Amino acid sequence: MDSVPALDEPLKKVLGPATAKVMAEHLGLHTVGDLLHHYPRRYEERGQLTHLADLPMDEHVTVVAQVADARLHTFASSRAPRGKGQRLEVTITDGSGRLQLVFFGAGVHKPHKELLPGTRAMFAGKVSVFNRRLQLAHPAYELLRGDAEETVETWAGALIPIYPATAKLESWKIGKALQTVLPSAQEAADPLPGPLREGRGLVTLPEALLKIHRPHTKADIEEARARLKWDEAFVLQVALARRRHADAQLPAVPRRPRPDGILAAFDGRLPFTLTEGQRKVSEEIFADLATDHPMHRLLQGEVGSGKTMVALRAMLAVVDAGGQAAMLAPTEVLAQQHHRSVIEMMGDLAQGGMLGGADDATKVVLLTGSMGAAARRQALLDLATGEAGIVIGTHALIEDKVQFHDLGLVVVDEQHRFGVEQRDALRGKGKQPPHLLVMTATPIPRTVAMTVFGDLETSVLDQLPAGRSPIASHVVPAADKPHFLARAWERVREEVEKGHQAYVVCPRIGDEEDGAKAKKKSPEDEAEKRPPLAVLDTAEQLARGPLAGLRVDVLHGRMPPDDKDAVMRRFAAGEVDVLVATTVIEVGVNVPNATAMVIMDADRFGVSQLHQLRGRVGRGSAPGLCLLVTEMPEASPARQRLNAVASTLDGFELSRIDLEQRREGDVLGQAQSGTRSSLRMLAVIDDEEVIAEAREEAARIVASDPDLERLPALRTALDALLDEEREQYLEKG
Repeated sequence: MDSVPALDEPLKKVLGPATAKVMAEHLGLHTVGDLLHHYPRRYEERGQLTHLADLPMDEHVTVVAQVADARLHTFASSRAPRGKGQRLEVTITDGSGRLQLVFFGAGVHKPHKELLPGTRAMFAGKVSVFNRRLQLAHPAYELLRGDAEETVETWAGALIPIYPATAKLESWKIGKALQTVLPSAQEAADPLPGPLREGRGLVTLPEALLKIHRPHTKADIEEARARLKWDEAFVLQVALARRRHADAQLPAVPRRPRPDGILAAFDGRLPFTLTEGQRKVSEEIFADLATDHPMHRLLQGEVGSGKTMVALRAMLAVVDAGGQAAMLAPTEVLAQQHHRSVIEMMGDLAQGGMLGGADDATKVVLLTGSMGAAARRQALLDLATGEAGIVIGTHALIEDKVQFHDLGLVVVDEQHRFGVEQRDALRGKGKQPPHLLVMTATPIPRTVAMTVFGDLETSVLDQLPAGRSPIASHVVPAADKPHFLARAWERVREEVEKGHQAYVVCPRIGDEEDGAKAKKKSPEDEAEKRPPLAVLDTAEQLARGPLAGLRVDVLHGRMPPDDKDAVMRRFAAGEVDVLVATTVIEVGVNVPNATAMVIMDADRFGVSQLHQLRGRVGRGSAPGLCLLVTEMPEASPARQRLNAVASTLDGFELSRIDLEQRREGDVLGQAQSGTRSSLRMLAVIDDEEVIAEAREEAARIVASDPDLERLPALRTALDALLDEEREQYLEKG
């Protein structure tokens, strides 16, 4: 037998440069080991056909089906004006549904000869809608002739693995590449400690890799999956356990509030009582702040559950103890809003060093990138001297010029919007590591919290403060029932007539370059969907049409910061009836008089994002209304997603739905680290038990051997899973 390539052997040496280049660029696969860990998404059985009935829109799919009929049409077009254009339409079926394939121009000849009725093949392409029917335009295909050689070589056994693929590299080509590297699986070092593997009855890693790529039975697949899930859960939990262990060794200054300090004065003036949840979470935070190693706590709270109040009390406790607190917000709009609301809540306690300031007062300063030079200089001076106990800002806080007198607490609002380096830079500004409180309004199921924020202690605020109103949500199917959309605009007018205000949210701004429009559309392009609705166009149409006579204004991310702030102030003051905006209003914008929200092209937003947006209405005593406008057909997954959002206000329930619908890998925040997710087999929602058990095992192992000196294979796996970038992601948390 030829020598087996090592797991770290570059793919270009084994598969050739062209295939290796596509694998690196489109699938992030660089070595033989990477390819072995590129697992099939599912398996087709030779005797069974795929479900065409539930194909996802806009996704790259691979299906196994049979040709029902094929027809060649001619037509006239700009390229073939004399009716010489050719289009081949092939209908394939699998018993559950039918799907149209379409080929154009010179591309029709080969499929016309090969895709005869009765032929079975694998087809790969992107699902689009044309004339309200699902279709694949120009799919790649591989005929399943079932001749002996092909069966033995490519598909040992009856189960055909279907791999996550791309337009440039179909599933069956990935399968053939795997055939080449599969012997290397024997070299895979096993990261699971022997006793743990045997105690749980798991197969070895080489055996799991063989069974996942070349299963003979469904039992093979189950055994392989059970083993590979454990690897992912365990190696990740070891990384998090090591990080918790390292954090517990760091020193921090304990911060205990004075019994008669600014926190006591603030609490004494509150015009309402804190909810039970707010009190409980505050106690957890105060206990953490009093210890001599840094707090690392995640505060989850539904939109409007009063997280800002809890964070402000934590900041005041630190100010009481002689330290400073910094709150990092993801956008200028939000930083300005937090600054305004904190000053309103504190009153004269926020006027330290000023006439009329209370005895215990401190200064609360704002620091954003667009401030004038004089205001900025003063803010920097107040931070350096310690005059300002609280600073609220955007990532302008992180710049080198910003010096703190004694930074004791960092509060990060909306964790998922900050890069790791940004949080790390801010934490580096304390003389000793400051305490860290991370807040998110995106509810995170327990298992995800254990996986993604596994190094943070978690607190949850799940009660809404008194005075919050329920929000009714409805889907408006604009294509099927245009009169529903007309009724939606009437509802907005009714709300304004009652003295309330409304938001209209659109997916894009509308002042982008129109280069894309200029290109002549070919017949293939006609299958593409129209571009998403834009703020500027929509605002103009509404002001001229269904909302004529109302005061309509726009807000989007590309406006100068002062203009954004001015629009928000006008809206908050009730001088604007309808605000047409992008998702800049998604987080933290608080206008209690806004009761209605219309989300255009709602299918273009994620579940959590829709839930966040909806949380902007119903913040006062009047009930809220959220209308989700879509043109998607009734049976589409997008409509099911919108129906789910309309049917519940429970963010935790929605985050489960969101995770089940998205690719699992999105969970691990590769947006933060810029790398692919490391989760390939583990389903964070379904594998709750595996994650919880792996967490316990990992904590036990790290407690007895923090550097994993007795487990070299586990250390190697850790290095592979957490390539340098991800290691930094975890390091910096």
